[in-house]
Amino acid sequence: MDGQTAYFAREAPAVAVDLLGAHLQVRGVGGRIVETEAYTPEDPASHSFRGPTPRNAAMFGPPGCAYIYLSYGIHLCLNVVCAPGHAVLIRALEPTEGLADMAARRGTEAARLLCSGPGRIGQALGLTLGDDGTAFGTRGFALQRGAPVAAGEILSGPRIGISRAAELPWRFGLRGSPCLSRRF
Repeated sequence: MDGQTAYFAREAPAVAVDLLGAHLQVRGVGGRIVETEAYTPEDPASHSFRGPTPRNAAMFGPPGCAYIYLSYGIHLCLNVVCAPGHAVLIRALEPTEGLADMAARRGTEAARLLCSGPGRIGQALGLTLGDDGTAFGTRGFALQRGAPVAAGEILSGPRIGISRAAELPWRFGLRGSPCLSRRF
């Protein structure tokens, strides 16, 4: 197992914290990850809770791949696959590259509104269901780890937008970021 694969082949809550400050790019657009949310196979809110299906197959594939799904039939959401059945939802980015492309896709130039929420990220990055299972480092998908974030700069709280196990404190964000999807 190479270092990149080993980094992702861990439990989602640990990877979710470590991804804060990392740089995510999809086909030339992206930014700094400022908010994440962890999901595990024992978690009733996780798509992997009932085991592998055609929809969630990427969650049981190689670590370091994208798991992309359609939420509410409208929004494409991006997750990073970790250990089998574990994934980290990317909830918010601070946009840094491809701002004009993101603004055109989102219909706004307000940087704070480009990627502050999983559905906004999917639209801003131009994700498709065909991107599901793409390994980071291939097909224009890149994920570069950032410098470690000091513990005092990491916020943690209950997950949002779900009805089961929402109380788990597996939503993580960077303190002071204006690009968070919601306040902690």
